[in-house]
Amino acid sequence: QVQLVESGGGLVQAGGSLRLSCAASGISINAMSWHRQAPGKRREWVATITSGGSTNYADSVKGRFTISRDNAKNTVFLQMNSLKPADTAVYYCYSPPTYWGQGTQVTVSS
Repeated sequence: QVQLVESGGGLVQAGGSLRLSCAASGISINAMSWHRQAPGKRREWVATITSGGSTNYADSVKGRFTISRDNAKNTVFLQMNSLKPADTAVYYCYSPPTYWGQGTQVTVSS
């Protein structure tokens, strides 16, 4: 059974940091990405890391967020710094083309 389990979300003040983790089981991760969905909005892409470690970021998070991976632990991370209230959302990890995690809530207070 394939599972992607996110953790690390929470409540933080603006300017603070959080580190999200996505632990995969039942599959060996290749390219992985993070997405987020704010209340009343569509899910949007945040960042991608390839199997080789190349990364891409949405303009809204570039310079503040860092995606990384630990292949030995089959885990992907999202380090989020300088958080803004606009970053408030449920964050999901995604293993294309099929598997999504259950999401972890990130709330940034002003």
